[in-house]
Amino acid sequence: MFKALTEIQRRTSGWRWLRAAILMAWIVLLAWFFAQFEIQVEGAAGWAANLPTWRIEQHPLLELFWGGRPLTGYHVWIFSFMALVFHLPLFIHGRPTLKLEARLLGSLMIFWIIEDFLWFVLNPAFGLHKFTPENVPWHRHWILGVPVDYMTFLLAGAGLMWVSFRQTKKTGAPLRP
Repeated sequence: MFKALTEIQRRTSGWRWLRAAILMAWIVLLAWFFAQFEIQVEGAAGWAANLPTWRIEQHPLLELFWGGRPLTGYHVWIFSFMALVFHLPLFIHGRPTLKLEARLLGSLMIFWIIEDFLWFVLNPAFGLHKFTPENVPWHRHWILGVPVDYMTFLLAGAGLMWVSFRQTKKTGAPLRP
């Protein structure tokens, strides 16, 4: 049976980019739903500014790991929860691999960037016209009109996704996720 599945996978290797596109569409859909949820929770006060949660405003490691933003209990728990949700297929599938982990981490990175951007676009208190450093003080570092985090994590996420979908050189078959 395993040989038959391997043969099917080899024959459909040309579909890997279609699968990648479907995965990206799913990530955008998830991000849209989560952005809508966060808009309902946070309203106009981004980065959990008005939520009853703990905050660490000043710490030397915040610049390095958090882009200079405050660390909040809300974000620690929601980021951890979503990381667990994205890793659920590892436990369902039962065969974790480095390629699958790369795909999951890349998907998670891209999800957070799209979700964050959609929070601004869909939020009635913001909109795209207010997506500027002056109106979004919690994103402290900007380049080319977007937060540096967007560029960093889109590139890292896309790189991880590419690695997870590329073919092996020996057989021409896709690397197994």
